[in-house]
Amino acid sequence: MDVKKDMDSKEVLQLVTFRLGNEEFSVDILKVQEIIRLMELTRVPRSPDFVEGVINLRGKVIPVVDLRKRFGLSVGDESSNETRIIVVEVGNKTVGFKVDAVSEVLRLPAETVEPPPSLVAGIGSEYIYGVGKLQDRLIILLDVDRVLGEDEKAALGEMAL
Repeated sequence: MDVKKDMDSKEVLQLVTFRLGNEEFSVDILKVQEIIRLMELTRVPRSPDFVEGVINLRGKVIPVVDLRKRFGLSVGDESSNETRIIVVEVGNKTVGFKVDAVSEVLRLPAETVEPPPSLVAGIGSEYIYGVGKLQDRLIILLDVDRVLGEDEKAALGEMAL
């Protein structure tokens, strides 16, 4: 995806920013259904390593992916009071992304977004559609639809009800 070509220069992106370790990531606010505190997870046997388990959110079973594990980042301390689950729409499936903390909702001018280098914050560029510059901050823009492969989406779909 050519970030510069796909975005109108006057466009402003609305992003939910969050932390994984010391890095700041973001997802398009239009992909986010809600943000919830970490709740008790039910483990699912034989699920991929990066799947923490499932939660029951108002009668809907939602698989939860630990983004640190998914991206092969160091898995630091266990969950804290700041740990959140960002409930997103991936394809036609609802998935929770476990993150260290949610920072803010921000508006980022599209012209400040650059295409990703081949490796950003220790994760491959296949998961990223750009890196945004906001004052002295670099914000990694995740492509929610590419965080999981087709096989993984299908496997998670079988966990969800």
